[in-house]
Amino acid sequence: MIVDASASTRRGGALSQAKGLLAELFDAAYRQRARLALLHATGTQPRWLWQGQKSASALRDWLDQLGAGGGTPLIEALQQAAQWQARRQNLQPGEQQRLLILTDGRLRDWPALPASQCPALLVDIERTPVRLGRARQLASELGADYQHIDELALRARSPTWNTP
Repeated sequence: MIVDASASTRRGGALSQAKGLLAELFDAAYRQRARLALLHATGTQPRWLWQGQKSASALRDWLDQLGAGGGTPLIEALQQAAQWQARRQNLQPGEQQRLLILTDGRLRDWPALPASQCPALLVDIERTPVRLGRARQLASELGADYQHIDELALRARSPTWNTP
């Protein structure tokens, strides 16, 4: 799971809405005893918060404190996540992996990116009056399914994609 918490995600309550979705995902992962990996993309470089452990109250504590600010090291986060997934797949070949990306896609440009090696969902949290639509483009490049967070809210946050 990659969470973009750059300064631009404060606009329109995007991060606040994303936090609600994350809370629901953490709860579902806890009930399912699913293992999570969480990469926080904010500031100058992404930071791992969780790597292959079961959901726990520490994630809720992090979520309560989550704020937006700084730059968007999303590309670096995507690269780190791909490397981690490849290592994890070698260690746990029977484990099903999924990638969830929450971002507003507010990037100027990015290098060509390889497609995700596992099923991926990009949730677009861009909520500004003028939407750039870069998250949709990023999802396409990654071979990820795309949903806007407003669509999830309309469906009572019941995405058709299974929780990681």
